[in-house]
Amino acid sequence: MTTDTLIIESDELLGSEAAAEVAPNSASVKSTADEGSVLPLADPGVSHLRPRSKQGSDIAFPRLTSSRPIEFESLTLSQLSRDLIELTKPRIVVMILVTTLATAFVGAGQAVGLQDLFWLLLGTSLIAASAGSANQVWERVIDKQMARTASRPVATGRVQPAHAVVYTAAIGISGLAILFRNFQFVPAMVGLATWLLYVLIYTPMKTRTSWNTTVGAIAGALPMLIGYTATGGSLIDVTGWLLVGILVAWQYPHFMAIAWMYRQQYRDAGFRMSTTVDPTGGSAGIQSIGGSILLIVCAVSLCWMRSTITGAVVASCAVLLFSWPMLRVSIQFNKSPNDQIARLLLRKSLIVLPMVLAVVTIALLW
Repeated sequence: MTTDTLIIESDELLGSEAAAEVAPNSASVKSTADEGSVLPLADPGVSHLRPRSKQGSDIAFPRLTSSRPIEFESLTLSQLSRDLIELTKPRIVVMILVTTLATAFVGAGQAVGLQDLFWLLLGTSLIAASAGSANQVWERVIDKQMARTASRPVATGRVQPAHAVVYTAAIGISGLAILFRNFQFVPAMVGLATWLLYVLIYTPMKTRTSWNTTVGAIAGALPMLIGYTATGGSLIDVTGWLLVGILVAWQYPHFMAIAWMYRQQYRDAGFRMSTTVDPTGGSAGIQSIGGSILLIVCAVSLCWMRSTITGAVVASCAVLLFSWPMLRVSIQFNKSPNDQIARLLLRKSLIVLPMVLAVVTIALLW
C-alpha cells in the first residue's frame, strides 16, 4: 500500500495541458531545479491551481521542473477511489450480497424481478459498506498496531477521519432510504439494526470480551433477513431465522481460523479473542466444531421444511457431503491447532458456505 504521499516519477516532461504552480499575474513558470530556466505557459489566460503541501488530503496537481522527476503530492484520483472502496471492506460486502440474494429467492418462493434485485442488493451493500467504514474509523488507532490492518486508509491518514465519517453517513443513509422506498419499513429496520449492532456493540466489544465473536456473527448474519423480508418473508418465520442460523454457525469455524493465524497481532493490539484469552487453541477448536455441527443442523432442518421426502433426503445428504470437509478440519484443528490447519479450515469454510446455501435454496424452492 502507499503512504500518505503518492510519488510518481517520470523521465519526460508533461505536455502543455499539465497544471503548473504559477505566481499571480505571471506568464511563466520557473523551474524548481534551475532558477535560470524558464518554461513558457501554454495559455496565460487559463487559471492554474497551486498544489497543496504533502500534509494536505486533497487531490493535487504536478509541479513542472526542467530536470527533476515529476512529483505528485497527496492522493491521485485512482488512489482515492481505491481507498474509498477499501473503507467498505468489499470482501465482506460481497459475502453479504451472496447470502442476501439466496434469502431473497427463498422469501419470494420464486424468481425475483431484476429491478427488485438491483435495489435490494444496492441498498444492502451500501448499509454493509457503511458499517465496514464506521468500523475502520472507530479502530483507526488499533489498526496501526496490526500488520494486517496497518495499511488501511484511515489508519495511514490517507483518508481523514472526518471525511470518512461523512462518507460513512452518506452511504449508510442512502442504503436505508433505498430499502425503505422500495421495500418498506421492515427490511430497512433490519438494515439499521444490523448497522447498530455491528458498529456500536460488536466493535467496542472486541477489546473487552471474547464474546464479541458471537455478537459479530449475529450482526454478520442479520442481512439475510433483509433479503428474506424484502421479498415477502416475515420476521416471525422459522425459515428466515434458520437461514440466519446457517450464517451465524458458519462464522465460528471461519473466524476461529483467522483468529488463530493472527493471534499474536490481535494480542498485541489489545483484542480479546478466543485465541488470545485461551492461547492453547482449545476454545477456538471447540467453537469451530460446534459451529460446523450447528450449520449442518440448520441446513438439514431447512431441507425438510418444503421439500418432498425424496427431495429432503437428497438435499440432506448433499448438505452432509458439502459440510463434512469443514467439520473434519475443525476436529483436526481442535486436536492440534497450528497455522497450517487453520489456513486449511479457512479455505474449506469459503467453499462450504456457498455450496450449502445453494442446496438449501434449491430444496426450499423445489
